[in-house]
Amino acid sequence: MKNNPEILFFDDFTAPSLDRTIWNVETTDQIYNHEQQAYIDSPETIFLSQTEPDCGGALILQARHRPGFVTPQGARFDFVSGRINTREKVTFRYGRVSARLKLPLFPGAWPAFWALGGGGAWPACGEVDILEAVGEPDWVSAAAHGPNYSGEAGLVNKKYFLPPHSPADWHIYTATCAPDSLTFFVDDELIYRITRPMATFFGDWAFDTEKFLILNLALGGTYPFKTNGASQPYYGLSAQSVQAIQTNQVRFVIDWVKIAAL
Repeated sequence: MKNNPEILFFDDFTAPSLDRTIWNVETTDQIYNHEQQAYIDSPETIFLSQTEPDCGGALILQARHRPGFVTPQGARFDFVSGRINTREKVTFRYGRVSARLKLPLFPGAWPAFWALGGGGAWPACGEVDILEAVGEPDWVSAAAHGPNYSGEAGLVNKKYFLPPHSPADWHIYTATCAPDSLTFFVDDELIYRITRPMATFFGDWAFDTEKFLILNLALGGTYPFKTNGASQPYYGLSAQSVQAIQTNQVRFVIDWVKIAAL
């Protein structure tokens, strides 16, 4: 890796509002992964803050309690949240992708920073999960999904934090996407490497195409449920977390996002 790699993309969210020449705002059309939120295009759930401590400006993806919210397609939810992507606006094939993030520590809060291949159906398009978490106080995960290694069979590893550190602190999450490997870091500490042979043991290598970035805050669903076992009051979402959402405590804070050349 070069000492001073070329910066291909950078957003530090210091503008007055989200730059929609870079970011698309996604809205929910159906239920995925048994998640309990609808994604909406609203300053309630997606906004910039210039007062967040220890950063110049920040993007906030905020979970809100909105009982009985109905999407235009007729799906009903009790929570809303935010999801954005760079599809057809900012893409990369290979590079070092990073973001400085603070995560919510409420069981079932499911923030993610990831990249998805732009061509073909999932999982053949390739998915690189640079950061996922489900509200646990001591770990986050990184993963990759492709043909015959997806969903429950994805290639995944966890990073554990020792006290006093936690995912609620600022950390830099990085994935290096190279022709023959995916390498994941937290604060420049190597936490996982997936080589081409590791993936092709199961199926085709799915990471040579152009990819776009996604940031989202999901609530409940399959991945959180596998960890917290909560089935009430919502699937994968505890009563403690529902109360935290009702009091506007559940949010995903993004200081900056960057793509650098290898």
